Formats: sequence, structure tokens, C-alpha cells
Amino acid sequence: MSAPSTGSALGGLTVGDVVAERTVHLTRESLVRYAGASGDFNPIHYRDDVAAAVGLPGVLAHGMLTMGLAVGTLESWIGDTGRILEYGVRFTKPVVVDAESGADVTVVAKVGALDEESARIDLTVSFAGATVLVKAQARVRTV
Repeated sequence: MSAPSTGSALGGLTVGDVVAERTVHLTRESLVRYAGASGDFNPIHYRDDVAAAVGLPGVLAHGMLTMGLAVGTLESWIGDTGRILEYGVRFTKPVVVDAESGADVTVVAKVGALDEESARIDLTVSFAGATVLVKAQARVRTV
């Protein structure tokens, strides 16, 4: 198999290349806005008392919000999100959003594998020094 041609929109990639990275600061307001957009009004995402009552370490960011932030990191690199052919993650740790300081989620996107028409992009998603999504991978059309 050959790597994508350098004439393609995403050509010249090499396994191991970091293609995008960012840190997103989440606040409780971010969670309320996401709840409104998604329809997920589970109170563990905005009420400390409910989160504590069910044994959580605090108010948690929605898992799908974290997943969306991760893949959204690729947007500036690929330009057209229609190039994303597949995307999947496994949730491993929650993102606890403090009422005062919020939470910073960091995403690093690295080329994990290449074939003739696509690249597997491995996303490392972390919060407070811990990886919160594993097997976070997107397959992106390169030609």
C-alpha cells in the first residue's frame, strides 16, 4: 500500500505526525448549553448535590460532549468534516467540571496508520493528567 499522493488535500502524511491539537476549557455554563442542545438534562451534569448523592466525584461533562470535542479537533486540519469516514471511542474516565475553575480537556490528533485512500487518526484525549477516552480513532479520507 502506498501513502496518499502529495497532490491530495491531505497528502504527505507520515505515521506519527501530529495533525491537530487543542485544549478546550469547559465551564458549568458549557454543560448547560450542551444539555439544551442535546436534550440530555440529567442533573449529574449541572447539580453538585445530585452528583454527590449518586457517588460521583462532582458534576460531569456529558460523554458525548467530550467525544464531540475530540473529533472536532480535526476540523481545522481536514477542512471538510465530510472526510471523516468513521469515528469511535471508549469512555474510561469522567471529566469533572468544577464550579469555579471548570475543566480543561486536551486533544492531540496523530496519524496512526495510512492506506491508499485514508488515514487512521488516533486521538489522545486527557483531563487532569488522565486519559478520558481510549481507542479514540477517526478514519479520514485523504484523497
